[in-house]
Amino acid sequence: MYKLLKEDGLAKRGEFHTVHGIIQTPVFMNVGTIGVIKGAVSTEDLEEIKCQVELSNTYHLHLRPGDDIIKKMGGLHKFMVWDKPILTDSGGFQVFSLTGLRKITEKGVEFRSHIDGRKIFMGPEESMQIQSNIGSTIAMAFDECPPAKADREYIQPSVDRTTRWLHRCIKEIEILNKKKHTINKNQMLFGINQGGVFSDIRIEHAKEISKLNLDGYAIGGLAVGETHEEMYKVLDDVVPHLPREKPTYLMGVGTPINILEAVDRGVDFFDCVLPARNGRHGQVFTSIGKLNLNNLKYQLDERPIDDNCECPVCKKYSRAYIRHLFKAKEMLAMRLCVLHNLYFYNNLMEDIRTAIERGEYKEFKNKRIEEYSQKN
Repeated sequence: MYKLLKEDGLAKRGEFHTVHGIIQTPVFMNVGTIGVIKGAVSTEDLEEIKCQVELSNTYHLHLRPGDDIIKKMGGLHKFMVWDKPILTDSGGFQVFSLTGLRKITEKGVEFRSHIDGRKIFMGPEESMQIQSNIGSTIAMAFDECPPAKADREYIQPSVDRTTRWLHRCIKEIEILNKKKHTINKNQMLFGINQGGVFSDIRIEHAKEISKLNLDGYAIGGLAVGETHEEMYKVLDDVVPHLPREKPTYLMGVGTPINILEAVDRGVDFFDCVLPARNGRHGQVFTSIGKLNLNNLKYQLDERPIDDNCECPVCKKYSRAYIRHLFKAKEMLAMRLCVLHNLYFYNNLMEDIRTAIERGEYKEFKNKRIEEYSQKN
């Protein structure tokens, strides 16, 4: 259940009640593709850096270790020792990114594993079954994620198929949630809006899926090659046609500035690999813009990554030490930067929620965008 607590323009401050706890929104979900955040980050770390929701990938967990194994181990929450909410994406994006390795039909998609080449089939029913085996808090509907620049002749039939698949997902999850040995009988389902950069197709699809009274609604197929301006236009066009009394999730986005802009347009949920991936390469987010700790100028820098940060890394370690770890190819370097970046994102969301509560979101957004745009 989603409870809207405060509105500031289109920005929403809410609470999303789930069987695994209450999610304070807007929220950034920390991406742990195979049940772990890359960079040697533990679930205890996630608690310390203010993670509310962990996101894992249906496709990858199905391939390794196998959702059947996860079910036998009591579900992903027990397996990875995490008792807060988990969202699993449907696997659609990964499957459809396997260009040349997959075949799409009305029934679903036949593809080859990127690990060992074996043939696998996934459709709406299979995706729901895998996610049920995983036992996630929120399951995502199985959809087709077409290329951002695909033409109208490709996009429209693709979106129509995604709508038909959504109806099959709804039917299947209702069946699975009633089964005796289902791990999470309260598993929620989010539908996904598609349509490339075609506003009319996006809007019509948003209207269509909004009739289905789902637990939440995602906007997919963005941050896959279109410009930021095109993405913001899609949000301007589509978000008003999704239920305001339900959470809106912008999939795979993005930079801190993207998040600030999307919150201003009414988005509640976000996820992105960016903070962890950048951290593993020494690129860190700070209150004065991005830094690259590999640079020589940090060799004797005694300051923390960010003077204004209260994360466990900034409380103890210097830029010089972390740079040394990267040059020595020590794993601790990646771990420290990933922890800092995820804390930065989670803390940003906390600040966003406070700004909306105070009715000061526009001023807050503009100030943060100016700070994050600084060149270092």
